Amino acid sequence: MKPIGIGFGNMVIDERIVCIVNPDSAPSKRLKEEAKNQQKLIDATVGRKTRALIITDSNHVIMSAINPETIASRIEKGDKDE
Repeated sequence: MKPIGIGFGNMVIDERIVCIVNPDSAPSKRLKEEAKNQQKLIDATVGRKTRALIITDSNHVIMSAINPETIASRIEKGDKDE
């Protein structure tokens, strides 16, 4: 279990991540809205544009201002720095 930096000092445990998706598609927007209605949406963007949605094994959706490719490379490296 390694913490992965998802921007602005926020971290998520790599083993909890199910997928990382681009937030611009219609299904992603519906997923974000459903998570908001179920109070499972976590905003880690610090007011910046959402560039990735991280889906966890607990069905939480985490909004990140970091690109999905960057988060994926941090998972591969086990990098917890921003």
